Amino acid sequence: MISYQVLRCVCSFAVTKPAFQGRVISACGLKTSSVNHSDGQPYPASVVNYEQLKAMLANHSVQLFDVRNPDEFQAGRIPDSINIPLGQLEESLKLPQKPFELQFKVKAPLKEDDNIVFHCRSGNRSLSALAIAHRLGFIKARHYAGGYIDWEAHEKK
Repeated sequence: MISYQVLRCVCSFAVTKPAFQGRVISACGLKTSSVNHSDGQPYPASVVNYEQLKAMLANHSVQLFDVRNPDEFQAGRIPDSINIPLGQLEESLKLPQKPFELQFKVKAPLKEDDNIVFHCRSGNRSLSALAIAHRLGFIKARHYAGGYIDWEAHEKK
């Protein structure tokens, strides 16, 4: 069992070191993540779990972006998700409204939207996507940390 002091030290380290910009940090078997604000200050990532995402999809109240590669997306996807590979995300989020809508056939996300969610296979690329989105001013964006692996496991139950 980990002592309170060790846990406090690990957690403090993980959220105070800006060098980890958008990466998952593992120490002593614990995982955490941090994403930097545009001013360089880290904060815990905004995470959506399976139940939250399922409810958002049922209410049609989510802009779900799958940042996996097109071949992964074609092999299996979360319903209503839009594929924007991570390598194209920054360029895509910078598009004006009309070109975005023409290219992706969905409403362009706005910087103030609080229903933007990124996902990938397991959560690593979506965490990077979240860092990109936050840096571009989409500060209320979130990510589904479990990714498609978690989605598929829940859906098979």
